[in-house]
Amino acid sequence: MTETGRDLSALTRHARATIVCAVRNRQALATFAGVFVISALTSTCSAPRPAPAPPAAQQLWGDMKPVVSVKELMRDFIDPASDYVFDAVGIVDTKKNTVETAPKTDADWEKLRVGATMLAEGAYLLKVPRPFAPEGDVNNSTGPDPEELSPTQIKAKLEADPVLWNAKIEALRNVGLEVLEIVKRKDAKELWDAADNLDQACESCHVAFWYPGEAALLKKLDKKLEDLYGIHPGRSNKLGMDPK
Repeated sequence: MTETGRDLSALTRHARATIVCAVRNRQALATFAGVFVISALTSTCSAPRPAPAPPAAQQLWGDMKPVVSVKELMRDFIDPASDYVFDAVGIVDTKKNTVETAPKTDADWEKLRVGATMLAEGAYLLKVPRPFAPEGDVNNSTGPDPEELSPTQIKAKLEADPVLWNAKIEALRNVGLEVLEIVKRKDAKELWDAADNLDQACESCHVAFWYPGEAALLKKLDKKLEDLYGIHPGRSNKLGMDPK
C-alpha cells in the first residue's frame, strides 16, 4: 500500500471512530434525557396531591334576623306544623264503634303537605341564633325539682354540644321530608310510622335540651311496664338514653 493509501485509510478509520463516538454520545444523551423525563414523571406522579378545598358554605341571599324566641317559635310554628302529621291518622274507640282517621280527599293530602313543608323548612329556623325564651321568662326552672331548664342552662348545653343540637334539627327536618314523600304517594299507612318518627324526634330533643327530669321519668315508666307486663317499650333506647 502506498503512503497515500495508508494516509487515506487512517483518515477513514479516524472518521469512522469520530462518527461512532458521536453516535454513542447522542445515544448516551438520549438515554440520560429519557431517564430524566421518566424520573420527573415518576416524581410528579408519586407526589401527593393537595387535598381538595372544602366546599364553600352556602351563602344566604340576605341577612336573617329572628323575631321570636325558640319557645315562641315552637309554640306558634313547629308545634302547629307537627299537629298536621299527628292528626292525619288515628283510631278512636267509642261505645258505639271505632272511628279511624286518615287522609282521603285531595284537600286532606294538601293540608298534610302544608304541615310537612312547614316542618321541613321551619326546622332550619332553629339554626338561627335567638333567645330560648322571651325576656324575663325563665321557664319552669325554679323550685327543688324544676320541670324545665332555664334559658341560660339550655344555651350552655347547646354551646357545649352544638353538633347534638344540629343533629336534633336534622332529625326533625327529615320527618318533614319523609311526610312530603308520603304525600306524593298518598300512602296513608306510612303515616303511622312517620308520626312515630316525629314523636321520637321531638321527644329526644326535649329530653336532651329542655326537660331535665323527663329522661328519668321515661326510664321509670319503662321499668314499670316491664315489671307489670314483662315487656320493655324501648322508649329510652329510641330517645338515645341508657335504659338501665
